[in-house]
Amino acid sequence: MSGRATARTCVRALFFVLCTGPVASALAGPQIALDIGHSTAHPGAVSARGRAEFFFNRDLADHMSGALQAQQFVVRMINLDGTEQGLESRSAKAAGADFLISVHHDSVQPQYLKEWMFQDQPQRYSDRYSGFSLFVSRSNPDPALSLACASAMGSALRESGLTPSLHHAEAIEGENRVLADEANGVYYYDELVVLRTATQPAMLLEAGVIVNRDEEAMLSRIDHQQRIGRAVTRGLIQCLRPGGKPREKQESKSQLQQ
Repeated sequence: MSGRATARTCVRALFFVLCTGPVASALAGPQIALDIGHSTAHPGAVSARGRAEFFFNRDLADHMSGALQAQQFVVRMINLDGTEQGLESRSAKAAGADFLISVHHDSVQPQYLKEWMFQDQPQRYSDRYSGFSLFVSRSNPDPALSLACASAMGSALRESGLTPSLHHAEAIEGENRVLADEANGVYYYDELVVLRTATQPAMLLEAGVIVNRDEEAMLSRIDHQQRIGRAVTRGLIQCLRPGGKPREKQESKSQLQQ
């Protein structure tokens, strides 16, 4: 073997070690598991214009993944094909990740729904409530970090111009949830299976109310999905990387010094 060929072989070997060994683990950021709520067989809530929640969840998770990866997080997508049925199997597939987010979109209690016609089809809607909600479980293995990250994400969402919804605290059947952080829209929901069976800190995001006609239209826009993704990422940077800064801010500072 020639000297040049030997050198190439050594470079390849070094590349393999760096990309697969302990150095790669040290260079990689925290791993975030994104669970896409519901499935194609059980698609969740139906929006004011007749679109199933699962597809809203999948679209948003895609943009959340992009925002997270841009900040050096490692992303594990769960239920991308919409065939996942068991709730405990979702948390099992998240094992080993540093944080789990279950991605959902919200509805309201049946008594608030009204009927309207959209494209000559009857649909149900309610413009009574809007906004995001975050849920954590005190039965999770790390409830303190779950709450800290949920609060950080709620704060980042508010800084992006979004508003938390407090309708889950209403004293009616099906709601009456305890607020853990009212300012940032965080609730305790101890019985949520995905959160309490997770092996890492976890939270469930209700990104907005899809039975609200105006909010549904906004949640369908790519730029809005990207805004949510960036806000969630900033929250995770704050709670999982103490003192860390978003990559784009670091680059801007570097550019100013050039």
